[in-house]
Amino acid sequence: MTDDERREFAPWLPTYDEPPPGHVSGSRLERVLRQGRFAVTAELNPPDSADPADVFEAARPLAEVADAINATDASGANCHMSSIGICSLLTRAGYGTIYQISCRDRNRIAIQGDVLGAAAMGVRNVLCLTGDGVGVGDQPGARPVFDLDSLSLLRTIRTMRDEGTFLSGRQITRPPRMFLGAAENPCVEPLDWRPERLAKKVDAGAEFIQTNYIFDIPVFERFMARVRDLGLEERAFILAGVGPLASAKAARWMRSNVPGIHIPDAVIERLDKAAKPAEEGKRICIELMQQLREIRGVAGVHVMAYRREHLVSEIVAESGVLQTRVPHRSRASGREVD
Repeated sequence: MTDDERREFAPWLPTYDEPPPGHVSGSRLERVLRQGRFAVTAELNPPDSADPADVFEAARPLAEVADAINATDASGANCHMSSIGICSLLTRAGYGTIYQISCRDRNRIAIQGDVLGAAAMGVRNVLCLTGDGVGVGDQPGARPVFDLDSLSLLRTIRTMRDEGTFLSGRQITRPPRMFLGAAENPCVEPLDWRPERLAKKVDAGAEFIQTNYIFDIPVFERFMARVRDLGLEERAFILAGVGPLASAKAARWMRSNVPGIHIPDAVIERLDKAAKPAEEGKRICIELMQQLREIRGVAGVHVMAYRREHLVSEIVAESGVLQTRVPHRSRASGREVD
């Protein structure tokens, strides 16, 4: 199909342009990171709804500051609108997206097909996850798949992109142009093993890393020191995870019930003593962003504000981490704007 035929048949379809030299995807997120600018990504909590308006309502406060919006893939093993569906909607509207893939629910055949489908819809970033076990979700009787894990998933998509083949060896006519990401959890035991595990993900193809929540700066600084010793910050862009806590009660619940969350007692005590805990949680998040910005090797932040997306733009603005950058407020034209 020629470009003219494409525009006549479906004018909303993205063009399949080759990425610029030195880039693998051409995504806004990759462009910002490779230019050495501090990046912001933000997590969209998917609706329990089939109404696209619910997706855009959640995305709107993120889009003013985020270089890409993560669409989670049944995180916590709970069912919501699919990541690929959300990415399709947001990409069509001109937003940068990060397609999350959990290996828990689909085998390699389905995943490879979904990657091609996402790429065809204009998705240019993907986060590769092993996924939480079904036992932590609200449908523990579901049958887990785990045909791949995060490492083999990274290798799979890298093979599709760089070699132009499926795992079977069959040729792909137009390979997916995707910027590959993975997750890491620097503040949870065993701490000494975390940088080595990160190295394995980078070796497998990860080009950007989004971490879990960072509430303990000294522990994260030790992690980053080891990351620098291994030279990993030169091979992958590290985005540190942050988010506002609503109250001491919420922080205690997260620490006890959400796998991989480490919140120091000092943070909870500060929330306990605050006259307005939600405001204090917001201030803590802003302070953490400012401290993380100064750590060598940190290329950006990943903001996770569960059911508090309306605060994200305000938090990023008050933190000052994007002071040297021009806000990208409108995507009404259907194109990403610097």
